[in-house]
Amino acid sequence: MIDITKSAQEYFSRLIAQQEMDDIGLHLTVNKPGTALASCDLQFHVPGQSGEKEREFKYDEFSLYVPEGIEPWLENAKIDFETTDAGSQLTIKAPGIKGKKPDDSADLAERVAWVLEGEINPGLASHGGMVSLETITPDNEVVLRFGGGCHGCGMVNQTLQGGIEKTLKEYFPEITAVIDATDHASGENPYYT
Repeated sequence: MIDITKSAQEYFSRLIAQQEMDDIGLHLTVNKPGTALASCDLQFHVPGQSGEKEREFKYDEFSLYVPEGIEPWLENAKIDFETTDAGSQLTIKAPGIKGKKPDDSADLAERVAWVLEGEINPGLASHGGMVSLETITPDNEVVLRFGGGCHGCGMVNQTLQGGIEKTLKEYFPEITAVIDATDHASGENPYYT
């Protein structure tokens, strides 16, 4: 069962009561499970509305529905609601949704790709951009390709040298260089022009 703290259960009970619908509960799923971009999605839910098989978890005042097959990704998940002087915050912690980080014995390309997806791309996504690993040369040069808002961006060299290269070399000192293989002249929608 997913751990929903007493304060979170009280919070959800109040919200559900405001919906003025019978038999409404909550639906928790995981988007892109097993990847560095995994995230939880929590919504109001009427049983069966998703059209997929789901598992019901009963709490004192409501039920939580989880799509079948998602439960392993939510192992040790905890939902909490905290109120402080600064305000209130709902948190969902699901330590297993991103899968397992490659260990140090994994191939360098696999470890670099994990850092790109988990640390670099979320920042680039705020500008509509992304970067992917093309290859790693025998001399440990990392070759990247930019896309989205980074394709044709006038700030890409600063992003590459000041952000990406610095981060990758901190993680992997064996990297000798980070190279951009993108044809930026063909970019159609850069964030900066």
